[in-house]
Amino acid sequence: MKLKTKDLLTLNELSKNELAEIIINGINLKNDLKKGICKPLLKNKTLAMIFQKPSTRTRVSFETGMFQLGGQALNLSADELQLRRGETIEDTSKTLSRYVDVIMARVYLHEEVEILAKNSSVPVINGLSDSFHPCQILGDLMTIKEKKKKLSGLKVAWVGDGNNVCNSMIYGCAKASIDISIATPKGYEPNQNVIKESKKFVQVELLNDPEATVKDADVVVTDTFVSIHHQTTDRTNDFLPRFQVNVNLMKKANADAIFMHCLPAKRGQEVTSEVIDGPQSVVWDEAENRLHAQKALLVALL
Repeated sequence: MKLKTKDLLTLNELSKNELAEIIINGINLKNDLKKGICKPLLKNKTLAMIFQKPSTRTRVSFETGMFQLGGQALNLSADELQLRRGETIEDTSKTLSRYVDVIMARVYLHEEVEILAKNSSVPVINGLSDSFHPCQILGDLMTIKEKKKKLSGLKVAWVGDGNNVCNSMIYGCAKASIDISIATPKGYEPNQNVIKESKKFVQVELLNDPEATVKDADVVVTDTFVSIHHQTTDRTNDFLPRFQVNVNLMKKANADAIFMHCLPAKRGQEVTSEVIDGPQSVVWDEAENRLHAQKALLVALL
């Protein structure tokens, strides 16, 4: 499969069939690896990884993924590039396009990854911006597919901040025919345009009541209240204790509901250790699946 889109910036670029195929291919690549099979599908291909901010899962999963596919990845801190000395994003993008086959960028402002993609002749992947985190949701949907054996017809409950990960989760649910219910404090709702677009395909419910949100949920998801974009702001008082995912809240969901978190987690804030380390938690499979879903994405783009 070759994607119709050149870039992946939000998940909205993908068709339903393309998203489904990436997830299936991610599962297949994961199963192959467990059997000791590494197909050099991207032999002699190079990925440039631009990081404006710290990363654990994004950097390691993309770098390892390219290695397993027979290619290589270059880790490029923004401070080490000429961007630091004032070179424009446009000029950086045009230059990198002459050297590498694909670019992944982890940026503060979503507009910057859009500029990068517009001026690049090779595919650009959003590795996280202040508005979206599409690669995380590819791994999340792959995990849900593994655990629930299906996607269509399920219900996801999001509890907490309507942030970049939430925006991408809404798009992902719309493409996968999953209903989503979202509980945020007032003023922390996700992007209204994302909601409007996604409501054309699935039920998107906005509430301020976590217990009502998780009712009948197959998947419960949360994220940190204070993200990398808000490190100088103490927002926890707006969320605690009501929007914490704890054992009592999980009991309001379906008995076989799974718990997900993109990590890193602030234990004792958005989620208790009892939940994240408990039997319903699939966060470590979710983290692992970033690797395999991103490999499937890279193959599809290239």
